[in-house]
Amino acid sequence: AGSAAAFAPAQVAKTSTSLNAFEDELGAQPPLGFFDPLGMLADADQERFDRLRYVELKHGRICQLAFLGQIVTRGGVHLSGSIDQAGHSFDSYPNGIAALFGENAIPTAGLLQIIAFVGFLELGVMKDVTGEAEFPGDFRNGALDFGWDTFDEE
Repeated sequence: AGSAAAFAPAQVAKTSTSLNAFEDELGAQPPLGFFDPLGMLADADQERFDRLRYVELKHGRICQLAFLGQIVTRGGVHLSGSIDQAGHSFDSYPNGIAALFGENAIPTAGLLQIIAFVGFLELGVMKDVTGEAEFPGDFRNGALDFGWDTFDEE
């Protein structure tokens, strides 16, 4: 009778961690559940989680636009007109990383203008200015409403 106990399932104690607070968030799915390999949310509250989710969405959108820009320019599609007062056209610069480094790279002043513009977008545009955001990453600021929230399930 004692040997049958060796084959019975062992009782596993249920442990609780602070990560269980985020088990019901969007993206948590089996078999991993809420996956935080770097432990960035080990002692976090809901505000910290929402901030990291917001940053994740913003950076994901930037990556999508960068990928699309790479594909379009590699396909030979460039803006028309001149990029500077000297008359250089947009397609006179190479594609990809060669546009930043190399003998035919974008001039340093042009690169600094691009960085300044991206900084302006980061600090002034790509955020919830009006406080009307319905979810993290909602940058519509009350200006765009396509009525998606009024659709029914059918």
